[in-house]
Amino acid sequence: MRALSHLDDEACIARAQRGDAAAFSELVARYQDRIYRFLVRLTRSPDDARELTQEAFLSAYQALARWRPDARFTTWLFRIARNQAFDWLRRRKLVEFVALEDEQDLGIPDPAPTPDAVLETVQRFHGLERALARLPTEHREILLLREIEEMSYEDIAEILDISLGTVKSRIARARTGLLDKMPR
Repeated sequence: MRALSHLDDEACIARAQRGDAAAFSELVARYQDRIYRFLVRLTRSPDDARELTQEAFLSAYQALARWRPDARFTTWLFRIARNQAFDWLRRRKLVEFVALEDEQDLGIPDPAPTPDAVLETVQRFHGLERALARLPTEHREILLLREIEEMSYEDIAEILDISLGTVKSRIARARTGLLDKMPR
């Protein structure tokens, strides 16, 4: 068990702002998997996502003195990670791209007892991943935040710095685009 796991985010942040490195380490432990998962799906590169995750937490640590309790820590952190990813994408001119066949095993757990059912599930998952990769980045990121990270519309609006109405319409367009790109 982690020593500070009993503290809420705000208490950890307050301690980290006073120089307690263990408190910031607790925050990293709580959110690194979610940030990495978001970044790997956004960038389509596990190695780059690991590096971007580290950069996001480093940036968060450096900016921690400016964090205020009126912003939720998770939305603030996801916004930092998103900005890191978009800077990375711009530097590589990869803002919009399509992934080709991904031959690596994605570690999908066996959802059914028969090999045919497993194969069908894997093929659907790969189709979904390919369709998601073909979406414009703004649609892909909003679906990742909503469907994978299960964030509220309000949190998404704050992370992306857009209005609530724009979040709702962009999610609707992204879902429609995803369905259009899914294999039939």
